[in-house]
Amino acid sequence: MNPIVVIPARMAATRLPGKPLADIGGRPMIVRAWEQAVKAGVGPVVVAAAEREIAEAVEAAGGRAVLTDPDLASGSDRVLAALDRVDPDWSHDVVINLQGDMPFVEPEKIRALRDLFVDQPGLGMGTLVAPEASPADRANPDVVKAVVSLARGATQGRCLYFTRSTLYGEGPVWRHIGLYGYTRAALTQAYAAAPPTALEKREKLEQLRALELGVEIWAAVVDAPPLSVDNPADLEAARRWAEANP
Repeated sequence: MNPIVVIPARMAATRLPGKPLADIGGRPMIVRAWEQAVKAGVGPVVVAAAEREIAEAVEAAGGRAVLTDPDLASGSDRVLAALDRVDPDWSHDVVINLQGDMPFVEPEKIRALRDLFVDQPGLGMGTLVAPEASPADRANPDVVKAVVSLARGATQGRCLYFTRSTLYGEGPVWRHIGLYGYTRAALTQAYAAAPPTALEKREKLEQLRALELGVEIWAAVVDAPPLSVDNPADLEAARRWAEANP
């Protein structure tokens, strides 16, 4: 196995425009995410930048970035475009898609995602889940829930579905974390060779396209989601965390 980490980033975020370059403790958010990926040590790290200023910030920090079309529809499309540039011969057979708005993601979470492809031969796609933070998560459409076939005591399980809807009944509710790993073949099959599917459009969740196309997805269980910056309040929380953990 020869993994590579790709971090898609663009300036035109709806709720927090320009967030890849938002200052967090003296460093741009995208640089902090890149640093965490490097610390994980799972493979080379490339930022797939929609704008030149993102690439320049990463390169100034010593990283590698490639420019991609700013009009690409999704982060997965941006990852594919970057791979075509940096690895046209497909020497990297596993791709880790790390979100650029998770500036403090722990390296062990990235490694847990990588390990799925070691522990589950033939896996097409992997992701992470964490226990619900509170009962309110079950009915919150902004919290994506993963329906996972998970044996008692296991830390890895097969994903059956993802939803924004309320989940009922006894048993744990797994909160989905938007980090993904793919085999290169599964990424191409699910996102380059097929249009959005009905369930994907209904739930507004890209990973459902892969499930509808028959790609097997497994999840690794981690303790909690990493801090994600989606709005100004999240950014202030990230700045406070950086100040308390220099």
